[in-house]
Amino acid sequence: MLIGHTSGEEPGRGLRRLIDLLIGRRELEETKPRPRPLEVATDCLFCQPDDPSLNRILCENDLFYARFDNFPANPGHVEIVPRRHVVSFFELDGQEILSAYSLMRAARDLIDKKYFPEAYTIGINDGKAAGRSIDHLHIHLIPRHHGDVDDPRGGIRRAAPNSDPDAWQ
Repeated sequence: MLIGHTSGEEPGRGLRRLIDLLIGRRELEETKPRPRPLEVATDCLFCQPDDPSLNRILCENDLFYARFDNFPANPGHVEIVPRRHVVSFFELDGQEILSAYSLMRAARDLIDKKYFPEAYTIGINDGKAAGRSIDHLHIHLIPRHHGDVDDPRGGIRRAAPNSDPDAWQ
């Protein structure tokens, strides 16, 4: 099934099909914008988006913000972070998934203008066993270039010297 927009198709239909695949049509139809109390954790790095000593914000919307990664795998590596304290991607509702996707596209457009990547790696480490290091959902958007790793199959692996978790302090 093609996800993208094709000529003659109404704009946004491809995104709706993607969401249908991710969360199911019925849930999407039942998901209505609703006010939600902002759940935050005072000791969480990602719950403090307005602190410039902790976060360099690239762009934002009402529900998410895009911040530059503190240990970037490549120049321009950002994380799409919910303002609400959420640990797992699977805790997001349909409105939040759309908001995250929309912000990811906006961040990609800004990264394209400054870093001129040839491709992107998009990833989520959902759970400790998957490599999650901070208990707050963040979606990695990593600009990629031919030759940034010897073998790009399987995503990003130590593309830059500071991307080796064993070297972090």
